[in-house]
Amino acid sequence: MSDIIHGFKPVFDSNSELLVLGSFPSVKSRAIDFYYGNRQNRFWKMLYGYFGETLQEGVEAKKDFVLRRHVALWDVISSCEIVGSSDASIENYTVADIRSVVQAAPIRMILLNGATAHKIFSENFGGIGVPYLRMPSTSPANPRYEQGVWHAALDSVFKPAKL
Repeated sequence: MSDIIHGFKPVFDSNSELLVLGSFPSVKSRAIDFYYGNRQNRFWKMLYGYFGETLQEGVEAKKDFVLRRHVALWDVISSCEIVGSSDASIENYTVADIRSVVQAAPIRMILLNGATAHKIFSENFGGIGVPYLRMPSTSPANPRYEQGVWHAALDSVFKPAKL
């Protein structure tokens, strides 16, 4: 296989209420050293659209955006062997210390971006004490992506309940 590749540090602060966890950064994400770096990935368009903002390019603009909107980002896998960007090729992985973010921020919900993130999270953190949902992957490789599912999950965190 290949050498062990390390992922990114989490992006969060003491105001983060939602934690979005992917599986592991793609080749394009690793090239720019930030989450969802493939322009064809639907994540940024979906999230900026949800909040009614114009998509901004650049790592710092995206970091500022997620922190301002109380969203934390990380991946379930902190290091692994991987061929290209294929989750199916992931081997010899180390699980990220998700509990450290949940303990440091008032996380109310965890959204797992895709099946691999959900599987590994469930196996390792199923009893974490924070509600979590498997979301349709925003990857361009996923033909079953549904923006409405993401928006409904975001509503559960960011929209006040109707009385």
